[in-house]
Amino acid sequence: MRTQTNSLRGQSSTGSPGFALRLDGVVKEYGKSGRGVRALDGVSVGIERGSFTAVMGPSGSGKSTFLHCAAGLDKPSSGKAFIGDTELGGMNETQLTKLRRERIGFVFQAFNLIPALSVRQNVELPLRLAGERLDPAWLEEILTRVGLGGRATHRPAELSGGQQQRVAIARALITRPDVIFGDEPTGALDTVTAKEILSLLRSCVDETGQTVVMVTHDPVAASYADTVLFLADGRIADRMHAPTADRVADRMTHLGAWA
Repeated sequence: MRTQTNSLRGQSSTGSPGFALRLDGVVKEYGKSGRGVRALDGVSVGIERGSFTAVMGPSGSGKSTFLHCAAGLDKPSSGKAFIGDTELGGMNETQLTKLRRERIGFVFQAFNLIPALSVRQNVELPLRLAGERLDPAWLEEILTRVGLGGRATHRPAELSGGQQQRVAIARALITRPDVIFGDEPTGALDTVTAKEILSLLRSCVDETGQTVVMVTHDPVAASYADTVLFLADGRIADRMHAPTADRVADRMTHLGAWA
């Protein structure tokens, strides 16, 4: 079993060496007390290193908030979030920025590439911003792995949508992060290209032991994961191991009524 959703409150506050990320009793409220919206309602989950997890749920279920709190983009109202053994709650914004740059990779629906930079320069950017030394051999390996070995000098406008998303994945991989977070990474792609990108993410897990957490609304995309977490009303309502697109679609159809 790769993803665990049992309560983890009894564990050490330093996290667990088996988990790439962990949420412990996380509550996130927006707005004033009594009138606010509780986007996450006591979520506890540990996601193991080297696993692929999809996060699904109806609109307003808390998927984006889950990603934001897990990735240190937003702070929980209560509870704790960890990347590896590092608790995010005690970090200031400068420390969080450094952690996100060095230990987290992001792949979004919008590719978020810089048009004036080449493929190589876009991929190198996280290391440049961090002031870290670039390993040319690692860069070439990453570009080859994502199928862009011959496109290093091209600019984003010269690439297809699928190729641009491959650049974004290479950029996410370059720092050897603890976790790659995907927020609807195939949402802007056609069906064939989406499958290529999902296969690439799957290979990052299977071949290099990367940890991927992907928010998606697409049952086919979720079927590439090891485990699907279903959110409803800010809580983990269910989980599914070895998912298929049909099983995921059926579960989503009944999620609201079940919850």
